[in-house]
Amino acid sequence: MRLILFLLLLGFQYSIYSQSRPNVIIIVSDDQGWNDVGFNGGKDIPTPYLDALARDGIVFDAGYASHPYCSPSRAGLLAGRYQQKFGHENNTPYNQADENAGLPLNEKMLSEVLKENGYATCAIGKWHLGDHEKFWPTQRGFDEWFGFYGGGMSFWGSTGKKPARSGVLRNGEIVPQSELTYLTDDFTNEAVKFIQKQEEDPFFLYLAYNAPHAPIHATAEYLAKTAHIEDGARSAYGAMVVGMDAGIGKVIQTLKDQGLYENTLIFFYSDNGGHLHGASSYPFRGHKGMLFEGGIRVPFLFTYAGELKHPQHYSHAVSALDIFPTILAAANITPDKSLDGVNLLPFLSGDTAAPPHQTLYWRYSDGAGYAIRKGDYKLIYSGYKEKLLLFDLATDPYEQKDLASQHADIVQELSAAYQVWNQELIPAKWYDPHPENILKEEQKRQDILKKASAGEKRPKNPSKAKSR
Repeated sequence: MRLILFLLLLGFQYSIYSQSRPNVIIIVSDDQGWNDVGFNGGKDIPTPYLDALARDGIVFDAGYASHPYCSPSRAGLLAGRYQQKFGHENNTPYNQADENAGLPLNEKMLSEVLKENGYATCAIGKWHLGDHEKFWPTQRGFDEWFGFYGGGMSFWGSTGKKPARSGVLRNGEIVPQSELTYLTDDFTNEAVKFIQKQEEDPFFLYLAYNAPHAPIHATAEYLAKTAHIEDGARSAYGAMVVGMDAGIGKVIQTLKDQGLYENTLIFFYSDNGGHLHGASSYPFRGHKGMLFEGGIRVPFLFTYAGELKHPQHYSHAVSALDIFPTILAAANITPDKSLDGVNLLPFLSGDTAAPPHQTLYWRYSDGAGYAIRKGDYKLIYSGYKEKLLLFDLATDPYEQKDLASQHADIVQELSAAYQVWNQELIPAKWYDPHPENILKEEQKRQDILKKASAGEKRPKNPSKAKSR
């Protein structure tokens, strides 16, 4: 009898412990610009469900991705460390046979930590952390996986001339294209099903939409919601955002229907700044791939409805690297490795007034470009411009006034701090063509500007100029 009572009590205590630990959802959008959500002031693309989530939570006005493009950004997020410290500094090459290109297996991921601590885990959507099977989610702490391993694909599920296994997979097995509709909707439906079947154990859902990454594909239903946008590229892109927003609304409603919303941490952020196919990083300078604010300051919010007061905007700089330690702190899990982010909970609750970070760093392509933000000063070595630039974000948040020549002392101070951090990093484990591509982009920009100014060279005798 005593043994039975002991076992019953132990089971009751485990049940209470499991239920008290929060569920966790990380929602990642792909190449979405700062101005592409209502909660940041965007007006043309309707995002009512994300805006509602923001009203229940905290919007980060200076929320940063840890890298200006896709694969390295996701590596930093799920490893909780600067990705340059373990060589995942570039996009992975599209070669499933490459056994070296992926988030290193000795770098413990958030999914592995949570699974070890009793969480049910599921990855849905875009992976982009290694094409080889050994890097796939089911080998990295996820019980379930529905998605594709590469960096992008048709939203209709077509693989074209690529191998079928480069398409959508369920736990590593091919999902026939006939079973797919529109990937954004398919990923939403899988997320809803996963939540609906959760009972006792807390869960971790990593929902990584590939919207609004190219190719620009959208359904007639979502296109109708952005028909008022006269710029065709912007309208089509906006429809992709609308589809993702509608899906997030369904996920949130499912949490509420299941009685799980109040006890679920929800992070939403874009993996980097907006791309050049209809996205908008307005009012910030630059875009995806750049270290100007438009390439790394992203739509970013956090909701924990049952614990944190809301709504509010948080103005201090935060990083996607903070997501890992914040989740572990909320789940009362002690990390077993050094993390580069910080637990945001005491800062967001008001217990700590100081900013979470004094300094944040970025680097791409083994230093072809880098940046450091210390306080309000931000130093950038732009691979596009091939020069150092200094900005005071307190007075010039849109990076229009380069102060490098006026404040050589600050340039020297921040350069020295960067060099100290740079010593902690290792060379990228594989190559991508970003340095070459950005020089081509800058040359194209210069050519456009040159062409625009060509009209200043008027004929010496205006009367002989041909009329047009």
